[in-house]
Amino acid sequence: MSSRQAEAEIAPSFANPPDQQGFARERGEGSLHQSFRSVGVGDGGTLFRRFLAFLGPGYLVAVGYMDPGNWATSLAGGSEFGYTLLFAVLLSSLMAIVLQALCARLAIATGRDLAQACRDAYPKPVSIGLWILAELAIVATDLAEVIGTAIALKLLFGLPLEWGVVVTAFDVFVILWLQSRGFRYVEAFVATMILVIALCFVGQLLLAQPSIAAIFAGFLPSASIVTDERQLYLALGILGATVMPHNLYLHTGIVQTRAYREDEAGKREAIRFATIDSTLALGIALVVNASILILAAAAFHATGHGSVEDLEQAHSLLTPLLGAAIAPVLFAVALLASGLSSTVTATLAGQIVMEGFLRLRISPVVRRLITRGLAILPAAGIIIAYGEQSAGQLLIFSQVVLSLQLPFAVVPLVLMSRDRSKMGNFRAPIWLLAIAGAIATLIVALNVKLVLDFVNSGFAG
Repeated sequence: MSSRQAEAEIAPSFANPPDQQGFARERGEGSLHQSFRSVGVGDGGTLFRRFLAFLGPGYLVAVGYMDPGNWATSLAGGSEFGYTLLFAVLLSSLMAIVLQALCARLAIATGRDLAQACRDAYPKPVSIGLWILAELAIVATDLAEVIGTAIALKLLFGLPLEWGVVVTAFDVFVILWLQSRGFRYVEAFVATMILVIALCFVGQLLLAQPSIAAIFAGFLPSASIVTDERQLYLALGILGATVMPHNLYLHTGIVQTRAYREDEAGKREAIRFATIDSTLALGIALVVNASILILAAAAFHATGHGSVEDLEQAHSLLTPLLGAAIAPVLFAVALLASGLSSTVTATLAGQIVMEGFLRLRISPVVRRLITRGLAILPAAGIIIAYGEQSAGQLLIFSQVVLSLQLPFAVVPLVLMSRDRSKMGNFRAPIWLLAIAGAIATLIVALNVKLVLDFVNSGFAG
């Protein structure tokens, strides 16, 4: 039996089941309708084969935790304070694991992505407001990817930054080609990019020869993170920039590409496998993010170079510090892979958000070009007007915009996960809800502080 035949046999009814009457509206069509339930899970096969069928969505999610927007804070943290802020990287990754587990649970339990759930649960003015904020977050995410990819093209090929920004518009055709081949091809591309990023950092770390004892010590909490104002600021930056709002929408959509059984046992198995998938993938993201900070600690802090926040500055310093011409090449290749893979996930998240909130379908080409245009035009304009040094400031600005939007994605996710009328028998356990509630509160507080610090620094400047 083909996966399409299996999908047809177990395709769900879109009427609300009796234990999920907490939504004001019935479900519409499935999330990412072109790929919805398109990947068979080998129902009836071995447990291991069914588990392998669920591997993939987590790696698309993991990309958002290692995109170019995260690099500046990790570079600054490692170059200024050595390995101390590895604890902040670890804490942010643990927070991400919990939130993404809730995403998988919500999607499988309700048959809705987060955008659809907000549309069906809240009054129209509220859902429209959430849609606008989600779109702003996707544009901000795209802005970071545009800048990161353009910097990588400049470092590798000498392409002027403003032209690199324009070139990034053409990645839409690669993405659309992958989607036309099937969702597994999209996942394979992203997984390959993650492997490239990981291998590049392994090579750089072998050249940098960091202190193993100092790395382990850095993963332990340090009082100086709280008592030192600069360390606290960078720790907040790492925490606030790691959990991306678009990832919450993304995960709730792409997990539904699997044609799992719709009975209770099938859903429980799907939740378990999807959670394992995202946890493993975010573990890899933790290793990559930690590697950025470790590289900065070993290459810059240990040699007395102080704060290094600019990606081009970090690239230029690697050759003289590590004594190998391959080091900056590996850095630039990893940055390019990060930008390209992040582009794929931002495209999918944009589709999920627009279709979920508005039930509006437009051509993927048009949708992608609009989103990318909203990122390219201000990026190119500012770089032309103020010079290439403004690229780093744009990266920081994109993270502030994401910080503003994040609570408006996290809070609905946590509230719906605890609502038995919406989740039925799949309501998250009390211990998970308690942790998620604490994380949501912390994220809101940290992001408020980041925004206030940004505003205050702007006035001070």
